[in-house]
Amino acid sequence: MKRKTGELDQYRTAAWPEPEATEESDPGCPDSRNDVRRLRPLTVLEHLSEASQPLTLAQLSKLMRVPKSTLMRLLRSMEMHGYVLHMPAERGFVTGVRSATLALRTLRGSNIRRECRAVLRGLVKKLGETCNLTVPDAGRVLYVERIDTTAPLRMHLQPGTLVPMHCTASGKLFLASMSLLERRSVLAHLPLTKPSPRTIIDRQKLDIELDKIARDGFGIDNEEFVRGMVAVAVPVRGNDHKLVAAIACHAPTARMSLAELRNGVPELRAAADAMRQVLFPAKS
Repeated sequence: MKRKTGELDQYRTAAWPEPEATEESDPGCPDSRNDVRRLRPLTVLEHLSEASQPLTLAQLSKLMRVPKSTLMRLLRSMEMHGYVLHMPAERGFVTGVRSATLALRTLRGSNIRRECRAVLRGLVKKLGETCNLTVPDAGRVLYVERIDTTAPLRMHLQPGTLVPMHCTASGKLFLASMSLLERRSVLAHLPLTKPSPRTIIDRQKLDIELDKIARDGFGIDNEEFVRGMVAVAVPVRGNDHKLVAAIACHAPTARMSLAELRNGVPELRAAADAMRQVLFPAKS
């Protein structure tokens, strides 16, 4: 559904996973030690992008095997330059806006982006509605890529937009894929806002909804994020079969009901398999 510019600006602080950085080195070689130190900012971003919620200084220190005092100086510098963001309520860190800007600019010029868009474009042609690729981002959902329908009535969200987990099809799918312990830990740190009259904010009811999504294998948004919009999302899995992203399709209820949109799940799953081959090509 077409919305005024600015109404969704609260979600437009994005982050994007950085490439892997390794810390393998020869302890006796000064050059190797210097290389490891230079790669630490990338290692920080890697850990933050993989986490389902903000990571504390202690957690990062343990993961990276770096003293807290050393790591704190690095985090302060990265925060000052916009690469990480400190979340005081959770006493943890998430990736920052500048990380998103750098990564999205890189993605725009890559073959992977063109292939991702080709998969989504084919899906939009089949379903007739807007489709997107999303990833989890520290308790939020990041829009990585999307192809809009040509129909006049639609919701416009740019790649790089962040939206809540608890009221979106992709977000609920990500939550449903977690272990019960991890899910409860993530939900405990999430503000269950109510952007729509149909948003589920009762934690017990949300747990029931997520259990059903886990059984069904796809997520739904029944006008829970935006009134008059419905959505369905399916998982994109890596070569280890872990959920790493989601492909979703959303439509205005004036044009399509949730039941009708759910009929497109087979096409969504076929697109998710094609997307997996783009993101995780088989090794030759």
